[in-house]
Amino acid sequence: MSPRIAIIGSGPTGIYTLKGLVHARTPLDISVFEAGDDPGRGTPYHPDINDPAMLSNIASIEIPPITETLVEWLERQSDARLAEMQIARAAIDIRAFYPRLVLGDYFRTQFLSLLEIGAQNGHRIEVHERHRVIDIALQHDDIRLAVRAEGEPDASDWVFDHVVMATGHNWPEHTETKPGYFISPWPATALSVIRNCKVGILGTSLSGIDALMTVATAHGAFYFDAAGEMQYQPSPDTDAFHATMMSRKGLLPEADFYCPLPYIPPRICTADAIDALIATGRHDLLDDVFELFRAEMFDADPEYSARIGLADLTVETIAEAYFAERLVSDPFVWAAKNLAETEHNKTVRYTVPWRYAILRMHEEIARVVPHLDERDLKRFHRYFKTVFVDDYAAVPPTSIARLLALHRAGKLAVTALGEDYEITTQEGVRGVTVRRDGDTVQYDAFIDATGQHSMSATDLPFPTLIAQGGVRKAMTPAPQDGLIDEDHAPLQRRTGGIDIDETFRPVFTDGQFTNHLYCAAISFLLHKLPFVQGITSAAEIGETVAEAILDDVGDTAKTGILLSA
Repeated sequence: MSPRIAIIGSGPTGIYTLKGLVHARTPLDISVFEAGDDPGRGTPYHPDINDPAMLSNIASIEIPPITETLVEWLERQSDARLAEMQIARAAIDIRAFYPRLVLGDYFRTQFLSLLEIGAQNGHRIEVHERHRVIDIALQHDDIRLAVRAEGEPDASDWVFDHVVMATGHNWPEHTETKPGYFISPWPATALSVIRNCKVGILGTSLSGIDALMTVATAHGAFYFDAAGEMQYQPSPDTDAFHATMMSRKGLLPEADFYCPLPYIPPRICTADAIDALIATGRHDLLDDVFELFRAEMFDADPEYSARIGLADLTVETIAEAYFAERLVSDPFVWAAKNLAETEHNKTVRYTVPWRYAILRMHEEIARVVPHLDERDLKRFHRYFKTVFVDDYAAVPPTSIARLLALHRAGKLAVTALGEDYEITTQEGVRGVTVRRDGDTVQYDAFIDATGQHSMSATDLPFPTLIAQGGVRKAMTPAPQDGLIDEDHAPLQRRTGGIDIDETFRPVFTDGQFTNHLYCAAISFLLHKLPFVQGITSAAEIGETVAEAILDDVGDTAKTGILLSA
C-alpha cells in the first residue's frame, strides 16, 4: 500500500513540497489540508487578505518555477485577463514586480497543475479545503492528526506516515484589538474602517508600506503626470487624512537594485570558508565571520569600504557606519536620490558592488548562525543582522515612487522613535498616544506593521504535540566559558524557535515517537534561520522536506488510514 503523507497548508511552502513529491516513482497517497476555501494561493497572496495595491517584493526572475515561470504564465494569459490584473503585455518582464494578488493567481494555477501531474504519475492526491488541523499527536510508527471540517462540531482523526507543517504566516485572528488600534495590516479589509483621520504606522518596511497603500488608496488615487512622474490625488473630503510611518531609526527602505541573477558566488566569504569555521567545532565564530565579511567587502568595493571606515569597524559598530549617511539625511530626499540611482542603474545594467557583496554574503553567513553560542547569537541579532536585512529587503521601485508621491501631496511623514518611546491606549479614546523625547502625538488610527515575528515551540496550535515534548525550543551552546553538562559536553541553553535538524524535523530525545514530522512553518524557524523569508526560502524548504520524505519512503513508510469521519 502507498505511503501516506499529509501537508498542512497549501501556500508556497506546501506547493514546493508537493512539487518535490509528485515526480516520485513510488506511488504516494497525499492529503493537503487547507483551512481556507481557496487552496493554492497562500495567505500573503490571497484576495481575502491583501489589497490590490499591495506589491510583492520579489521580482519574477527570483521566483523558482513550479510547472512554469511566472513570466511564462503571464505571457499565456489573454489580453482581457491581463487587463483585469492591470498588467500591460508589453510590460511583462523577468525583473518586474507584480501585485500580491497576481502571485496568488499564479500559485493557484501551479497548484492545480501539480495535482494533474501527480495523478498522471500514479499518485493519489486529495485536497481537503475548509479543513483545519487542530492537533498533532506523535505515535511510534505514525502520526495522528485531529482535523475539523468547517461547520462541523467535532474533529475527525487521521493517521499518516509523514506530516509536513507548512502553515506559513501566523496572523492574529482579530486585527482591531481596541478601537482604532490594529495589531496587523492583514487582513487588509479590516483597515477599511480607517477614514479621513490621522494615521500612525509602526514599521517602515514593506509591511508598513502595504498598510499605508491600503489606507491611501481608500482616500485617493495614484497616477502618472505628463512628465511620467508618480503623483497622488486625494479624494474630496479627505483633508484630515494624513499618515506617519515610524520606526526606531526613522529610515525608509531602499529601492530594489539591479544585479546579476543567479548570484555570482562570493570570492572570500565562501561556502567553503564558512564550512571550515563550522568544522572547528567552536561556537564563538562571529568575529571570524566578520573578518570574512570585511575581506569580501574590501575585495568587492574598496572605495565604499574606505568611506565607511570598515577597517576599524566591528560586529557592534558596522550597522552604525552602514546607516550613518541615511540617518543624517531627510528620508524623502534620500529616497528620491536612491530611486533615481536604481532606475538609472537598471537602464544601464550597472550593479553597485558593495550592495551586491552584502546580498551575496547573507546566504553564506546565515549557515553559521545555528552554530553560534548564546553570546554571539545575541550579538548577531542585535548588531550584524540589520545590515543584511536592510540590503536584501529592498522594496519595488514603484513602492518608493508612491511614498514620494504621498509626501509631495502632504499626506505622509516619517519619524524616528529612537530607543525610548511609549505607545499607549486609553479607554474610550480611539487610536493610540505615542510619547517620545517629551513629545506626545495622538493618532486616531494606529497600525502595527512590523511584520511576522519569530515564534517558539510553545506557540504551536497543537497541544498534544507540545505536551508530548515532540517539539522544543531551539538549543544554543553556552558561551565558551568552560561550562559543561553532566555528560561533559558544552552546556546547551534553550533560546527560542523550534529545534530542528537539517531536514526540518523537530529534534527530540524520546525514541518512542516517529521522527517523520517536518516543521516547514517559517515563523518558527526565524530564530536560528534569520534570513528564512519569502518564496525562495519556501522553495528551498519544500525541496529539502520532499527529498527527506522520499529518502524515508523506501525503508520506513507505512500506510495511513482514516480512523473516523
